[in-house]
Amino acid sequence: MEDGHLISDISLCIIVAWLLALVARLLRQPLIIAYLGAGLLLGPVGFGWIYDRQSIGIMAELGLIFLLFMIGLEIDLKKILGAGRAIIVTSLVQILGGCALGFVFFKLVGLGRDGGGLDAVYLAVSAALSSTVIIVKILYDKRELDTLPGRITLGVLVIQDLFAILFLAIQPTLEHPALGQMAVSLFRVVVLVASALTASRYALGPLFRAVARLPELVMVGALAWCFLVCGLAQALELSREMGALIAGVALSTFPYALDVTAKVTTLRDFFLTLFFVTLGTAIPKPDTHMLLWACAYALFLVGSRLVTVFVPLHAMRLGHRASLLPAVNLCQVSEFSLVIVALGIKANHVSHLTRGVIAYAFAFLAITSSYAIVRNHDVLRWLSPWLRKLGFRDLDQAKDSRGEEHGHSAKPIQILGFFWTASSLLEEFARRAPDLLKEVSVVDFNPQVYEELRRRGIPVIYGDISQRDTLVHAGVDQARVILCTIPNALLKGTNNLRLVQQLRELNPTARIIAHAELLEDIPRLYAAGADFVSVPRLIEAQELCAVVQAARENRLEAKREELARELSERREVIR
Repeated sequence: MEDGHLISDISLCIIVAWLLALVARLLRQPLIIAYLGAGLLLGPVGFGWIYDRQSIGIMAELGLIFLLFMIGLEIDLKKILGAGRAIIVTSLVQILGGCALGFVFFKLVGLGRDGGGLDAVYLAVSAALSSTVIIVKILYDKRELDTLPGRITLGVLVIQDLFAILFLAIQPTLEHPALGQMAVSLFRVVVLVASALTASRYALGPLFRAVARLPELVMVGALAWCFLVCGLAQALELSREMGALIAGVALSTFPYALDVTAKVTTLRDFFLTLFFVTLGTAIPKPDTHMLLWACAYALFLVGSRLVTVFVPLHAMRLGHRASLLPAVNLCQVSEFSLVIVALGIKANHVSHLTRGVIAYAFAFLAITSSYAIVRNHDVLRWLSPWLRKLGFRDLDQAKDSRGEEHGHSAKPIQILGFFWTASSLLEEFARRAPDLLKEVSVVDFNPQVYEELRRRGIPVIYGDISQRDTLVHAGVDQARVILCTIPNALLKGTNNLRLVQQLRELNPTARIIAHAELLEDIPRLYAAGADFVSVPRLIEAQELCAVVQAARENRLEAKREELARELSERREVIR
């Protein structure tokens, strides 16, 4: 190995990756595609400018270790243990069903038969995992992580990561999958997890508290812990990568986890860039055969998501929206899939054709599926009529035991969209003006809200308030008061201004109460036909002003007790 070649190779990797990342950013594409593209350009497929791929590969492994360490830091075990039935059931069906369907499909089509005999297993597992980085970033930007489809999507992603841990545990025994060997591997995993969790509970706490005021020691201590568990994993004949993941999980419950994540991010990004560039250099030169298999793999993945995500959610009566949007969101190949197949290549389990197929399918779906997630509500509107024709009923088609449809009794007061403010408003009606509560009906597409309101005897119409047909079906033309409390950032396919214009067209005489986040929107809403515009930021500012005054006068404890009493008495639909 020549140091000059190593330094020049690293320099080339970083420079080309950066230039392509700028292009990807301008085109609004995932950065990982740019890094893989840099590897393709610099490797044998492109110009062949990388001389010392082995040394760069060693450094790239550090990127992989940091990636898995940070994934572990971000896994919230409490959320997983407290996840709802929909998330648990869907995750199990999606992961196990996806693996089973994938294994059968790839065995039947014969993809990768020239490899080590395990190609179908790796292809099935890789197709069952989705990209946490890409999906969470897009849903965060769209402010959909806190919606029901967003929570289901995130829950499935987290449980997929846990499944990947189990797969890494049995990966060394895949070539000779004897039950005894698998049991030994799982026992080693239990030993590793138990040791890491015990050490984190009894030793790491005092150590981190001792250095909490020295940020550089917090970071160095976290990295030392990561490599210590990696070394223990290697001693137990498990992969270092799995040790990094468990080290992160063991540290995730500490209050220092966010600080560690912030500090390790820079190191991770540098080495991770090298990892994906190195992965790109190892991707075989594409030919028609490989690209066709990549397309077949991508089509299978999309189809399997519809079968293993939409079907179980729909069977749990969550409706088209909450069932289809998670399926659309999860139509990605995971970065973990690239990691798993890279480890499979190292263990001589899979062929280079398999790695190429997964890599090209990853790039293809990262682009197309990203657009699908951004426009997932348009995808829903296009697919929903077809689903109805295929016999998949939406909640607005549900009938009671007498065969009568629910939710057609329009009331004088209609609430369009049901989120936090509407939930609190309904509670105020129940406590202060019960007569008003008898005159209220709600229009919303959240299946949990739909079921809870029906249980409480509140008339509710299931539907999307951005659609004119829904408003007509809900009978807004008969309402005397129409209220929308949803901010523009959460409205899908419309905004408060367009909604007011449409409502005024459908009902010229109703009193319309609209919502505004920006002060400059208020005159526009009045001009469009609103009778009153609610500005929650002003109400919140008045409340905070009183809280600040209480803090200055040392009365915060009394304010907290007052708020606690208020909250203990409330029975809101959304808590």
